[in-house]
Amino acid sequence: MTDSALLLEVLAGYDPMDSTSLNEPTPSLVAHVNDGVAGKRVGLVKELYEGSDPGVLASVAKAADALREAGAEIVELSIPELSLGLSAYYLIAPAEASSNLARYDGVRFGNRVDGADVTAMMEATRTLGFGTEVKRRIMLGTYALSAGYFDAYYGQALKVRTLTINAFAKAYAQVDFLLGATTPGVAFEFGTKTKDPMAMYLNDVFTIPTNLAGDPALSVPFGTGEADLPIGVQLLGPGRSEATLLAAARVLEIADGRP
Repeated sequence: MTDSALLLEVLAGYDPMDSTSLNEPTPSLVAHVNDGVAGKRVGLVKELYEGSDPGVLASVAKAADALREAGAEIVELSIPELSLGLSAYYLIAPAEASSNLARYDGVRFGNRVDGADVTAMMEATRTLGFGTEVKRRIMLGTYALSAGYFDAYYGQALKVRTLTINAFAKAYAQVDFLLGATTPGVAFEFGTKTKDPMAMYLNDVFTIPTNLAGDPALSVPFGTGEADLPIGVQLLGPGRSEATLLAAARVLEIADGRP
């Protein structure tokens, strides 16, 4: 976890070319990796583990026990709004992809593949330049942003994002950080879900809500499940809680037998 803290320290900081970065000093993270979790309140969120494989459920329970033994108080929470996150994300993210990637047409941005005319050139450029999943998301996003569907899909998804942000804020008023599963199942072999996009998307069901809110989170390998494949648990916190999350992750690393 020290390596992760060091890497984030290097990456963090104000960028005058990035309107979304904060113009404030970057705190030291490495210095707090071994702070522990004594006195912290940890929210065990049922919407972030219910429906998981038995091995995943067992790992989340063991992680909660490890944090409790290290001095944290475990508080069971329910945040119903999180169940809406998957649907909202796969409208918002493709819509943003469609809008942002439209510029890569071989004229203004991106590599160009020659064609008989402008239309053929753009089609060849975008066919070669984008993979199958990117194309799928562009098409979904274009549909969501199209006339007649904007309010029904993209507009509604933005409202769900606001609900999610508010729900997380309410939870963080009660606890210091949250605990849940990273995915509903164990790690799967590379490429096994490529032909079933929905199955792949469903693996994001626990991690997407905090992405919608824009809050920090991290995944920690913790135990193994079916076929001795690794399981991840995730720690989520409010803005600027990276030091706390890294310290909690270090506690779980030690509990999992890693030096």
